[in-house]
Amino acid sequence: MKSRKLSGTRRRVTILGAAATSVVAGVALLPNWSAGAAVSDDPTVDARTKATFQRLADAVFTDRTNALVDGGQADADKPLTDGFSGDVALSSGTARTEDATLSELGQRKERLAKAGETYGKASTTVTLNATRVTGRTAKADVTETTTLTYARTRGNAPKTTGFQARHELTFKADRRGDWRLTGIRDTDQGGLAVNTLSKPAPVKATTAADNTTPNAPRAAITRNPAAAPKTTTTYDYKAMAAYAEKHWNVYNKDYPDFSGHGAGGDCTNFVSQSLKAGGWKHAPGYVYDYTKWFGNADIQSDSFVGVNEWSWFAQNSKRTTPLANVFQMEVGDVLQMDFDRDGSKDHTMIVTYKSGGVPYVTYHSNNTLRRSVASLVASYPNAYYYAYRT
Repeated sequence: MKSRKLSGTRRRVTILGAAATSVVAGVALLPNWSAGAAVSDDPTVDARTKATFQRLADAVFTDRTNALVDGGQADADKPLTDGFSGDVALSSGTARTEDATLSELGQRKERLAKAGETYGKASTTVTLNATRVTGRTAKADVTETTTLTYARTRGNAPKTTGFQARHELTFKADRRGDWRLTGIRDTDQGGLAVNTLSKPAPVKATTAADNTTPNAPRAAITRNPAAAPKTTTTYDYKAMAAYAEKHWNVYNKDYPDFSGHGAGGDCTNFVSQSLKAGGWKHAPGYVYDYTKWFGNADIQSDSFVGVNEWSWFAQNSKRTTPLANVFQMEVGDVLQMDFDRDGSKDHTMIVTYKSGGVPYVTYHSNNTLRRSVASLVASYPNAYYYAYRT
């Protein structure tokens, strides 16, 4: 018997000759969980193999989440087994990638702590949505659901934050039919899960020659700015927040869902719905006219669903004013981000809670409830931020 350590201080897998037993999250997994161990032609993926795929995915994403939890880093001598061996396992390349990911998430945890945000515990579950097999390659679509509990809160600050994220896992089978996890890809458009390091694909702005596409001023990200309380009662900001927190992970069937692969992301569509719930009225017209804004089940203006197009409408219509600092935002205000700082905004979120001078945003793609702006700034310190007073 020998031990093979797969990830620095975090994981140890015990291999017994050609057979192996792994324990992940208290579940023992034996080699016969995977079909076709002795198959030399195309391997099969039966219900038991799919269950193993799901459990391996659960183990990987649980590890990532735990890397953010205060005290969650495993001791070097503690045999936490979250890699698999035998018929289903991490490939050596994936194991190295996960080692690096956990290390970087540990650094993110330190930045979060400096920003005053620590997590005391976490819960991650993964569901298997679909599996596609082509020859010796299997693609597994999964949904990760994570809840993080803040280690310390003051006053009426939120006790938890949570998100859903979708991923595609690639498994490849060798000549024996043993499966290896060889790749993990985030499939949300504009995903911003706190335990992922991948950068969302940038959203390219539609070009226009007239003055209906004004540039929004960037907002500072320094803490404790001068207060900027809301003085208008034009809109129902509580209704905006209530709508967003009701539909953060249960989509309103009265609107289309743009969260699917290739659909462009649902973040701005979701924020527009929330603003509409709080009193924003349709400005009907041509769908490509950025001075118009409307959306329902049948038709949506570009400004209703597009990140940059929404910004252009918000400024043209004077329904928003810029805020100098992201920490000045209040409930109902909107935050946008430009990840690669190319001048084209990539993501839209709405503030649904504020406590202790920190706004908390809720958004789609990833579906996220009450993530603190402090967490965003600590996770993406080099992004450009745009804060809109609604």
